[in-house]
Amino acid sequence: MQEWANQLCENRQFGSKMTDSKYFTTTKKGEIFELKAELNSDKKEKKKEAVKKVIASMTVGKDVSALFPDVVNCMQTDNLELKKLVYLYLMNYAKSQPDMAIMAVNTFVKDCEDPNPLIRALAVRTMGCIRVDKITEYLCEPLRKCLKDEDPYVRKTAAVCVAKLHDINAQLVEDQGFLDTLKDLISDSNPMVVANAVAALSEIAESHPNSNLLDLNPQTINKLLTALNECTEWGQIFILDCLANYTPRDDRESQSICERVTPRLSHANSAVVLSAVKVLMKFMEMLPKDLDYYGTLLKKLAPPLVTLLSAEPELQYVALRNINLIVQRRPEILKHEMKVFFVKYNDPIYVKLEKLDIMIRLASQANIAQVLAELKEYATEVDVDFVRKAVRAIGRCAIKVEQSAERCVSTLLDLIQTKVNYVVQEAIVVIKDIFRKYPNKYESVIATLCENLDSLDEPEARAAMIWIVGEYAERIDNADELLESFLEGFHDESTQVQLQLLTAIVKLFLKKPTETQELVQQVLSLATQDSDNPDLRDRGYIYWRLLSTDPVAAKEVVLAEKPLISEETDLIEPTLLEELICHIGTLASVYHKPPSAFVEGSRGVQHKRLPGSAGSGDSVDSPDTASAAGVSEAPPAVIPSQGDLLGDLLNLDLTPPTATGPPPAPSSGLQMGAMDLLGGGLDSLMGDESEPLGGDLGGSPALGAGFGAPPAAMPASFNAPVSGGLDDLFDLGGGVGMPMGSYSPPKTVWLPAMKAKGLEISGTFARRAGVIQMEMTLTNKAMSVMTDFAIQFNRNSFGLAPAGPLQILTPLSPNQSIEAALPLSTVGPVMKMEPLTNLQVAVKNNIDVFYFSCQYPISMLFVEDGKMERQVFLATWKDIPNDNESQFQIKDCHLNSDAASNKLQGSNVFTIAKRTVEGQDMLYQSMKLTNGIWVLAELRVQTGNPNYTVSLKCRAPEVSQCVFQSYEAMLKN
Repeated sequence: MQEWANQLCENRQFGSKMTDSKYFTTTKKGEIFELKAELNSDKKEKKKEAVKKVIASMTVGKDVSALFPDVVNCMQTDNLELKKLVYLYLMNYAKSQPDMAIMAVNTFVKDCEDPNPLIRALAVRTMGCIRVDKITEYLCEPLRKCLKDEDPYVRKTAAVCVAKLHDINAQLVEDQGFLDTLKDLISDSNPMVVANAVAALSEIAESHPNSNLLDLNPQTINKLLTALNECTEWGQIFILDCLANYTPRDDRESQSICERVTPRLSHANSAVVLSAVKVLMKFMEMLPKDLDYYGTLLKKLAPPLVTLLSAEPELQYVALRNINLIVQRRPEILKHEMKVFFVKYNDPIYVKLEKLDIMIRLASQANIAQVLAELKEYATEVDVDFVRKAVRAIGRCAIKVEQSAERCVSTLLDLIQTKVNYVVQEAIVVIKDIFRKYPNKYESVIATLCENLDSLDEPEARAAMIWIVGEYAERIDNADELLESFLEGFHDESTQVQLQLLTAIVKLFLKKPTETQELVQQVLSLATQDSDNPDLRDRGYIYWRLLSTDPVAAKEVVLAEKPLISEETDLIEPTLLEELICHIGTLASVYHKPPSAFVEGSRGVQHKRLPGSAGSGDSVDSPDTASAAGVSEAPPAVIPSQGDLLGDLLNLDLTPPTATGPPPAPSSGLQMGAMDLLGGGLDSLMGDESEPLGGDLGGSPALGAGFGAPPAAMPASFNAPVSGGLDDLFDLGGGVGMPMGSYSPPKTVWLPAMKAKGLEISGTFARRAGVIQMEMTLTNKAMSVMTDFAIQFNRNSFGLAPAGPLQILTPLSPNQSIEAALPLSTVGPVMKMEPLTNLQVAVKNNIDVFYFSCQYPISMLFVEDGKMERQVFLATWKDIPNDNESQFQIKDCHLNSDAASNKLQGSNVFTIAKRTVEGQDMLYQSMKLTNGIWVLAELRVQTGNPNYTVSLKCRAPEVSQCVFQSYEAMLKN
């Protein structure tokens, strides 16, 4: 389409007796007949006018395919303008008229030998755009000649044509040796040919990541850098992107490349600038920080980035998103450029918010006064979203720069006095965070906050205020009245507020037990009996059991000293940041997501990493070195993301994990870290021998500390020991035996004989020794012998394709059946199907070609290395949004949990953890699809209950339904 548009623009440059707009205004009837006559006219001018009318009709969407033979006849001309128009028409209609398109092949071949290089290039470009298999083989010879043409314009066009041809028929390109010719073009004397060869090889390498096509070495890099200075701006981008994939041997080579790339920073095209920044950011990792050139390079990077901010808003936004990544990796580059990120009154909101984010990242003791003055000004703007973010930014500055905290708090108090509802609510949310960063320092402002209690209507602000009241209940005389006022509408509150209210009232009870006994019983009853939210119920039961068994332990757990929150809570995780730095100037750097997260069917996307730093003591450690440094190094505690209920449940009001020392005594309470997702302590996740929570959890019927008896509605089994406590979460030893074989569904008829001239095909799919097999029975119900069998698949969701030919070596006689097993690969072309596991198949024999579709169970795609590490499982479960979770019922299943785990493991569904609560076994499982998608599952099996519950979490939620169907099939068969 892009080529078509380009050619249409080129055609407009040719002079014409009339303006081209007239071709788009005719709407006469019988027009096709008239055009046909004009196309066959002897007059060249009339013929050209007719072709222009045809192209105009085609452009506005009219079907003029009936004129195909007449337009093709016009190809035999020396007129370049007419030839371009005819080629445009051919590109558009060749796919719908493949048999007719072959008529044009001779002209293409002839044009590829035309003395005019423009015509040679035009012919080879058009042949590459005609995506018709029948024509592809005719293209090879002309393409070979054009790749070695004396004219560079023809060679550069032919280079791109190889990439197009590879997309249509990869095998043909490899067999014809075009890839080797393309590699030779990297040494071409013309820089544009080099750029196009690099672009073509990069494109092919992306779809075949393991092919090692771009074998980059110092000699090749030198040739690319030489071409870089002379080719066009888009050629420079291709070369720079290619350079970014190279890893220099040492810091000297890295410096040499940086010196030769640096002049690109002053280019007028912003894409060239960002590509150059990407290369420099990557190669800087290898430069010692004490090197003079390192400091020079930092200074050179700032001006081009600042210049990008004077472009139009859309470009500014792209630049800001990239700068956001750069500032997180190397804040020193822009530390003196704070003023360029100050918001202008006419900036669009998306630019304002992004600038605000970068301002906070660059805030330091040196510029904090300037930043706070700006932020206070922004808080009086009219744009509500912007004001909210500005108020929140003031809080983030207080947390980041300790010296400014007092000034920030007084600024927030001034804003609360304005009584503007949304300003007050945002201020309360950030003051809660300031309290957590600087305990016992600014609590004098609590009285002012309590005055605004009635005006709070947003869940986040209400939850923050409840946390403040619960945390500082001993300083607030009427804390019980304040919390009781929230309790009146408990069921109407959001989950976030309900959870916070439950915790706050339990804190209040532990601080003032005699005055608040009724209040705590009321909230525990509401949370455990009247709520259907599992998070709320679980937290209610944990508190109830703690309070009834050991109030001293409850106090140690609930009122434990909390870890200070980190300065930067929204930094991108280091390994992801490294990958995004390698994708500067692409969509990944705008979305702040790796390409695999948004490129559909991204089996070819490689995860990129920055090279290791040289000679710098404070380099960012890789996960490997971090883990090698010692297990005792605890991760920094951070604020859970707002609205993340799981994070809220696990991180608030819990003590930090103990790094070393003996296991905790029964009274020490539950000790959990930010990663503890499923309910056990970190010790149990690591497999340590720790005591169960609170020893034996079964308390006496009488509740301690002034409690009444438990309500009748409480489950009878709740006071029984919970299967050895929560520390057995990952004890998988209990009865899990050897896995059974992989599940394979029974054969079904895919192609009935009446639809295939007597050929009947029934079949199924199986996974044997890591290979997917399509197992078929072919039956001949016709009267004649069948031979010459072949099979082909259409594009499908997971790239399934035959790994070899269909092996039927003997003729299939009448009334005979034959078994065939076809191994499948998953490297075929990808296209999302509906349903997802639908497979369209064509089978050919000596009689005809027959088509049918079948569905494969998604369990065939579960790979053998799908067992996640325990910590990775916990982190991934928490990281996947709750919206991506699906829950299903599996009915009439009579296996116990060990048998179910065993059966599922045979099909590469791996049990990571097992826990038993209230007679219900909970299995935590992982599986990985062939395209790299992970699926996490929680399977609940209740003894004596034939109905299971399975919860599935996945970054691609559309696969969940198929995974559930496979679960059901595997467990029931």
